[in-house]
Amino acid sequence: MTRNAEQILEFDKIKEIWLALALTDGAKEEIRNTMPCLSESELSVKLRETGEARTMIEKCGNPPLVSFSGIREYLMAAEKGGCLSSEQLEETGIALVAVMRLKQYLERCKQFEIPLAYYAENLDPLEEIKEMISLQIRSGRVDDGASKLLKTLRGEIERLRDRMKEKADAVMRANKACMSDSFSTVRNGHVCIPVKKEYKFKISGSVIDKSATGNTLFIEPSAVAKSAEELQLRQIEAENEERRILYTLTAMLAEQAEAMRQNIKAMEKLDYIFSKGKLSLEYDGTEPEINTDRKIILKNARHPLMDKEVCVPLQFELGNKKDDGVIRGIVITGPNTGGKTVAIKTVALNCMMAQCGLHVAAEEAAVCMNSNFLCDIGDGQNLSENLSTFSAHITNVLDILRKVNTDSLVIMDELGSGTDPTEGMGIAIAILEELKKSGALFLVTTHYPEVKQYAEQQGTIVNARMTFDRESLRPLYQMVIGEAGESCALYIAKQLGMPDTMLQNAVKAAYGGGMPEAEDVVCGHGIETMKKHRPEESAVLTTLLNGPEEIVLQKESAPKIKKRKKESRKQAEAGKFQLGDSVMVYPDKKIGIVCQPANDKGVLRVQMPDKKIWINHKRVKLYIKAEELYPEDYDFSILFDTVSNRKLRHQMEKRHVEGEEIVVVK
Repeated sequence: MTRNAEQILEFDKIKEIWLALALTDGAKEEIRNTMPCLSESELSVKLRETGEARTMIEKCGNPPLVSFSGIREYLMAAEKGGCLSSEQLEETGIALVAVMRLKQYLERCKQFEIPLAYYAENLDPLEEIKEMISLQIRSGRVDDGASKLLKTLRGEIERLRDRMKEKADAVMRANKACMSDSFSTVRNGHVCIPVKKEYKFKISGSVIDKSATGNTLFIEPSAVAKSAEELQLRQIEAENEERRILYTLTAMLAEQAEAMRQNIKAMEKLDYIFSKGKLSLEYDGTEPEINTDRKIILKNARHPLMDKEVCVPLQFELGNKKDDGVIRGIVITGPNTGGKTVAIKTVALNCMMAQCGLHVAAEEAAVCMNSNFLCDIGDGQNLSENLSTFSAHITNVLDILRKVNTDSLVIMDELGSGTDPTEGMGIAIAILEELKKSGALFLVTTHYPEVKQYAEQQGTIVNARMTFDRESLRPLYQMVIGEAGESCALYIAKQLGMPDTMLQNAVKAAYGGGMPEAEDVVCGHGIETMKKHRPEESAVLTTLLNGPEEIVLQKESAPKIKKRKKESRKQAEAGKFQLGDSVMVYPDKKIGIVCQPANDKGVLRVQMPDKKIWINHKRVKLYIKAEELYPEDYDFSILFDTVSNRKLRHQMEKRHVEGEEIVVVK
């Protein structure tokens, strides 16, 4: 099985659910690497273990499994002569407690005579080490009672600390006026008293620290310092005793490292097995019967990822005997969204799960072993490799035909689709012929009527159809083996409101006849042609086309596009004159300058040598464009405004000029 087939059949999604049910890293890694088993005896053991695990969970509850993460690393460090920390030893002790509880769980399950319960013999809780760790390590530290010496040393350390505090408090009481606070503190591991800066030399001792402002000095009194030396000595002795205890426990663990590894291995193995039992309970699975007779029987099968309450059970058989041979292939037909793809994926996924040692989502199941699972589902379009839907489809099909053998299970969806229907039909039949020659078991879906006819004529291939409710236009998701299905395209189109005239044209195009009248289509050669290819649909269509109700396609109003109004020719011509253009005015043929572009009536204003005039654009001819006469951003007020106006406008731009106004000559 390839990873591609795993994804197509959604076994990768099953694995995601399965992974969440495992606790140990080893079990999770085994789940990720699970592939269909090719050994019949090995597969039988795997399925038996799954069934036993489920039974034990149902009778005794979930097993007390825990993650052993990090324990192997601790064992390696111990064997190399290292010293494990108190936290690491405590984790190891917890793991041994889990081993003990799992052993007790398995011992309880022996009463039901379940063989899996005898895995208890492979577990050794290492009672001596477990007890030593639980007595000497608590809350992540070496316990006071780990040894008599450690208990004594820690007792002396506490007494010395109390004595040091008492001495510090006595010094403070004797020198209250010198203190900046009323309590002692610990600075850098020293018991200190807070002394005002100005009284530094009144207190006998060592300055250990000072406040942020420098006004307070933290001094360790001389009387306290003597006890501090003794305290430090006792702490060193206590640390040495703790280290001795940790080394002793580590050495004990190193001696039993192999036994501990066997515990971890057994725990991971049981975690993997019980995760299969938990998964079976998730989708209410059933243990399948395994055979090598190339036979698949599924009763009330479901897709395990679909809701059991919603999913319609599937009845399926493949590999059973027919009059003239053994059925090796099934050609499934039916309407779109009728459940054909779900059906073939349900069969293949359940077969794959069974061959991986998992229960199947069915009431009863007999599943043959397959050497590989070969799938072509989906359009497979790959833009990065410049493959069209059809190219990708054929590439995948050819790869399947290269790998297929007698023990393969092949599923193909929409056989021969994605190209010219006539040629696609021919390719579909050619593919079926190759699959038949290979001897493999195969399930394919198609819409081609010729493929159905081909299947009817073959002794090792059988048709099947997906049922459809004509009243509600809903698929029923039930497979009927031995009957060819219909696409129901014309029927669905009629029920959804397609007019009779369109349906008649569809029949003509699909089945020939060329008759112009509806009666000819229904009663004549066209429908007769259809009867040969799709007898079930022809009868229904005859009823539809002859029905009393004539459907007419009602047109709905759509929003209109608002087009931009085109400029009139007059406006276009007048608009060619721009401010500053030099123009010739007819009929006098005098030169002037445009001082105001044309208005909507096509009249523009021209500055003549002695005056400004309004004139129709038809009496004006462009002489020299303004862009050729003046620089960019030229101030045309120099040409068209009076000196007094320009001067006054300049003043107004700076400030308000009382009683003045600019007079524009029209």
